Parts: sequence; C-alpha cells; structure tokens
Amino acid sequence: MPSTFHSIETAKRSLFTQTAALNTTGHNIANANTEGYTRQTVKMRASIPMEAYGINRSNVPGQLGTGVEFDAIERIREKFLDSQYRGENTELGSWTIRSNTLDKLQQIMNEPSDTGIRKVLDNFYKSWSDLSKDPESVTARTIVKENALALTDAMNHMSKQLSNLSADLTSNVEAKSSELQSYVNSIADLNQSITKIEGLGDNANDLRDQRDLIVDKISKIVNVTVTDTDQGYNVNMGGQALVAGFTPTTGINGAFLQAAFASNDLQGGEVHGMIISRDQFVADYTAQMDNLANTLANGDISVTLPKGSVLPEGTVLNGVTYTGTNRTLQSDLTVTVKGLNGLHQLGYTQEDKDANGNMVAGKPFFVASNNGGTITAGNITLNTAIADNPNAIAASLRVTGTAPTEELVKGNNTLASLMSNLKLNNFTSVSTGNTATIDSLFSSMVGQLGIEAQEATRQTQNSTALVSQVETMRQSVSGVSLDEEMSNMIKFQHAYSAAARFMTTFDQLLDKLINSTGVVGR
Repeated sequence: MPSTFHSIETAKRSLFTQTAALNTTGHNIANANTEGYTRQTVKMRASIPMEAYGINRSNVPGQLGTGVEFDAIERIREKFLDSQYRGENTELGSWTIRSNTLDKLQQIMNEPSDTGIRKVLDNFYKSWSDLSKDPESVTARTIVKENALALTDAMNHMSKQLSNLSADLTSNVEAKSSELQSYVNSIADLNQSITKIEGLGDNANDLRDQRDLIVDKISKIVNVTVTDTDQGYNVNMGGQALVAGFTPTTGINGAFLQAAFASNDLQGGEVHGMIISRDQFVADYTAQMDNLANTLANGDISVTLPKGSVLPEGTVLNGVTYTGTNRTLQSDLTVTVKGLNGLHQLGYTQEDKDANGNMVAGKPFFVASNNGGTITAGNITLNTAIADNPNAIAASLRVTGTAPTEELVKGNNTLASLMSNLKLNNFTSVSTGNTATIDSLFSSMVGQLGIEAQEATRQTQNSTALVSQVETMRQSVSGVSLDEEMSNMIKFQHAYSAAARFMTTFDQLLDKLINSTGVVGR
C-alpha cells in the first residue's frame, strides 16, 4: 500500500527534477556564445517503483510509480568529431604558416615589378651598353658604377630581408613553445581538478569544456593525440608525451620542438609550418640568391675575344700563358672565364701604368665585403677601387706599342660590348653546375616561388573548408541552439507547473481527509 503522502513525494521529485532541467537550460542559454562550451542536458529517469518483486508481496495489483528523478547532468559531445577537428586543425595550422611565409617571400622578391632585381640587372647591362658607345666618357663610367652599386645594394637588401624572416620564424617558434607549455600545464591542472570532482560522483562538465578547448588550441600549434584515462587526458605529440595525467612535460622550448621535428614526432601545426618555412623555403631561396650573386661574379662563361685583342701581361687562358708579343690575338679566341670578374680582368682601365710600364688591367669587379670570403647575396659589393674611381672600370681590349711605351686605345669598346652582352651569355652555376643566363636563374627562382605559393594557398583553402565542415558538424551536436533551448524551457516550465498543480490538488485532498472526516453529527 502506498503512503498517504506518496503523491506529495512524487510531486516533490518532479519539482526538483524540472527545476534542475530549467536551471540547466538557463545555463545553456547563458553560454550560447561561449567559446568551447558544450550544451548540457539533464538525464531523467523514472524513480524506482513500489512493490518490487519479492517473496512477500502486497495483494494490491500492479506496481505504483514514484515519479521522476535525474541521475546526471551530461555534456552532449562526440569524441569522433573532436578527433577529426583536431586532425584537420593541425593541417590548417601548418599550411597557414607556410602560405603566409611564401606570401612574404613573394613580397621580398617583388617580381614582376619595375623595382625588383630583374630591373636592376637590366639597368646594369644597359649601362655597359651605353659605355660601349662612348668608352672615354666619365659620365658613362659613373653610371656603370652606380648601377653596379644599385645591384649589390638590392641583393644585400634582399638577403637581409630573408635573414630577418628566418630570425622571425625562429622567434615565433620560441613564442609558440611558451604558449604550448602554458597549455600543457593547464591541462595537467584541469585533469587533477576534474578527477577530484568526478570522484565524488558529479560530472565536471564546464571544466571538461575548458580542457577540450585547450586541446583544440594545442592542435593548431602541434599535432596531438588524446587518450582519456582515470587520471584525465594523456596528450601526446607523436611519440612524445606532453601530458601524462597530472604530470605535464616541462622544458618545452624551441630546441624541444626542433628535436621533435627531427625525430618526426612533430608532423603538423603552426610550429611544423614555421620550421618548414625557415629550414626549407627561406633557406632554399637564400641559397639560390647566394648562388645567383656568386655565379654572376665568378661562374664560368664562354666568350669570344676578337682578333687583335691584346691580353694583359701574364694572363692565363685555356692553359696558355700570354706574355710579351704573343699577348696580341692573331684570330678570334673562344675562352672560358670566371664570370664577370674574370672577364673584367682581361681589359684595361684608364689608370696610370704599372711599375713595368704596362697598362693597368681590370680588377675583380665584384668582391665579398668580408675581406675575400665567398661571394653571397649578403656580402657582394663593388670593388672599392672601382667605387672610388670610375676610371678603374675596364672597357678596352686594345693597346699600342710595348712596355714601357705601351699606350691604351681609349676609344676601344671591345670589353664594354662583351660586358653588355653578358645578359645573353650562359653562366655555369657555381653551386649546381647547371648552365643558364643570370636572368634565367632568377626567373626560375621566381617561378618556383610562384608555384609553391599557389600550392600553399590551395592547401590552406582546402584545410579551411575541412575545418569549417567538421566544426559545423560538431556544433550541430554540441552547440547551443537558442530555439531548441526556448522550446525546452517552455516544456520544463509546463511540467513544473503541472507538478505544482498536482501537489496542490493532493494537498487539498489531504486537507479534506484530515480536517473534514469524522465530524458527522458534531
């Protein structure tokens, strides 16, 4: 038999349960725009009925229900979608950084444009062509000097920009490592707090949301896998543990992430993109620019010296030393010289004679600013002797007489013409051994950069679309729908009102029973 107050107890359980549902609905509505929040729901179930099966059983037919109760407030979340999102987010982080870096490299190259390296090279060759028309002109020589300085300045500036970009990427890796260390520490702390709360039988929903949000953020920095254990999340980057229960990995810095990249544990995320950008893209284009500068100055080129040219005393070409009377070529001679520097040293300047009465031969045109080291884009500079005195520029390949009465044929433009035609000459690359014009070397670099930038942009767009798609699916499961919550609120409100009316009804029945029975005949 049920208690006299059985129905009051049933109504009370309903009121408590519907109140919890309304409070949870209000919590969902309040956090509709909170980043990382997962909607929550009250898990209701019918409470244990009376008259359970047993040896001694009442003769009253049927089981009498005792109302409703809730046993948990749970998050609505799909782990599979979380795993998908983090995987795609990792790819997006890496490709975004690579795309941004390649965009910056394109800005540094600044091609095609009227202010890039190609334009400066064209002006340099043109100035030699102008000098060939008036070899004795001091103005034309000065223009050659200034264009040479403009070329070296452009290469130096580009090299400095590439170096700065590399340094920025290294700095960003360090910054991301600090951010990652902070996130790792937070997850370990949250693991401990969640374990304590859930050890008492409650679900730490909001703390779990915070932890999942941090893991989402980590997934954009590095690739992660998550395992849920009795002590919370174990977070790994490849084979490298970042969090093991309550214990975070310490000492996460740039060297730590670089070592993870080298061991193939770091396979995605922003840090992965930064290291690839620095060690592959920036390093590659820096090496190509260094090769371009050194090849221009010292790469092997084949030139044909016309009959009648007089080589400087002691010149060695094709294994032959030219000295004395055999300095004058009796026929056209095709030789291989070491770049623009080697060609320039075959001509004569307008400076005074040397101590032996010979005309002064041209000096190396380009040198390294670090006192004779290998020429690179960062250190290439115009020979100081030429920068200080444009008359040190060699334009002639002809002299008359013999030492010590040797005289320069000042109007001869043979060397200046050969210099201006270097635009069309094939140079043998110092670093690769490939043969191409300087313009072609630079064009191939620009073309390669364009293709890589295009591919990175395509991959970034694809990754963005995939992340958006998975996030939309995840929000359809875990996100707060205000329309749905309003519907739930009305539903729970009506249920609460009905339970309250049910309690009032039985209160009136009990009042009648207690206060109005047994008074007949009074």
